Amino acid sequence: MSSETSVSLLMFRWPERMLTRQQSKPTIYMIRHGEKPAEVDGKEPDGLSAQGKERANDLVNVFGANSPYNIAYIMAEHPHKDGGRDRPWKTVEPLADSLGLKVHKKIERDDYAGAASKALSFDGPGNVLLCWEHKSLEGIAKAIGIQGYAAETGWTGEVKYPGDRFDLIWVVPPPYTEITVVGSELVPGLDDGVHVNANGDVPPPSSD
Repeated sequence: MSSETSVSLLMFRWPERMLTRQQSKPTIYMIRHGEKPAEVDGKEPDGLSAQGKERANDLVNVFGANSPYNIAYIMAEHPHKDGGRDRPWKTVEPLADSLGLKVHKKIERDDYAGAASKALSFDGPGNVLLCWEHKSLEGIAKAIGIQGYAAETGWTGEVKYPGDRFDLIWVVPPPYTEITVVGSELVPGLDDGVHVNANGDVPPPSSD
């Protein structure tokens, strides 16, 4: 791969609007955990599927030391000792290891106010990555004070993380009142069909 192609791919993966500039407070990046295993006898196994593990490993490339995201604080919902609710933690564990960071995982899945408070309490330097179950991301967003999407994203209505997506990145800079970019992790082999426009946004779901 030529150096020119490499630069082009980096610019595609990290569009200008997704990156942070010098600011007084951190940006919060909100993501869902990786893909889930298929149900067995009507029950959903704990942990990540092979695709989910692949996504977790590639987050080292998405958010790691060579990325412009400058992640310094990582949060995941509290995993249970029996293996339940461990997907968010397993999703960010490889990234945390690569950055030499501890994953803060004491807050329960549905403690939206607690998660929001912890994310907002980090004052840098660096930014926050929060990984949770997708329905709970909506509750945490409201608790943070997010009122909706920035007009430039093309997304409208109530803040919701689509149930059929695992790649979306919500970018929430201060003052934490809106999602300014709905981006994608663009993991090779998993997100190859994802379209991201020149502004770095994934188009909203079709209303059909």
